[in-house]
Amino acid sequence: MTVLIAIPARYASTRYPGKPLVELNGPDGRKTLIRRSWEAAMAVKGADRVVVATDDDRIADHALSFGAEVVMTSSDCQNGTERCAEVVAQLPGFDIVVNLQGDAPLTPAWFVEDLVAGLRSNPQAEVATPVLRCEGAMLAKLLEDRRHGRVGGTTAVFGAGGRALYFSKEVIPYTGQVYADGEATPVFHHVGVYAYRPAALAAYPGWEMGPLERLEGLEQLRFLENGRSVLCVEVNARGRQFWELNNPTDVPVIEAMMAAMG
Repeated sequence: MTVLIAIPARYASTRYPGKPLVELNGPDGRKTLIRRSWEAAMAVKGADRVVVATDDDRIADHALSFGAEVVMTSSDCQNGTERCAEVVAQLPGFDIVVNLQGDAPLTPAWFVEDLVAGLRSNPQAEVATPVLRCEGAMLAKLLEDRRHGRVGGTTAVFGAGGRALYFSKEVIPYTGQVYADGEATPVFHHVGVYAYRPAALAAYPGWEMGPLERLEGLEQLRFLENGRSVLCVEVNARGRQFWELNNPTDVPVIEAMMAAMG
């Protein structure tokens, strides 16, 4: 099965304008967020093609400067999934399309590899997305963000066979227990990566945005609101730290993680 990885990137982010071009300092020097995300995608085994999908010439020019392939998409896309749908319309013929969002440069290659394997082995699933069991320290960070009114990571709840029940920017399910930093918790952090079957991806832009997607601001809820099967694939961090760049305050957090991991 052929695999395309698309990295959606837009300049006009509501919460963080110009986010893809923000530079992050790491052990390998200063590189932009979009370059680090592209390098993460290029490390994935089994990917047949990797493209940056954007509607902004500044991002396109920068991506071309470090060797990325760029696909220009319209400015009408409401989210990364719609942008990926436009990519597939221009580059048809792939069996699986991966959306590796441009704000997650710490995404380990095996997250994507396990995700693709999960979709391949579950023919009933139309979309797959990774989830990571939170340890106490991660759960504390999520709860701290919410207490201060920050929209941090997303959490996921799922049933038998990994079938997704709901995703939220609130911390769900509720647990009143206090956990040690390295202790496993019942809360799963949703990792912002998706693998789609082309038919489900092509149908997505034709659906109206539902009330849950509108309230939460989570694009994957459109699949659930339209009765489509979303598979949650549990991945293993293998000691790696993981965080997405959602707010300017996340920059030093990610830089500290990169420094700690070398």
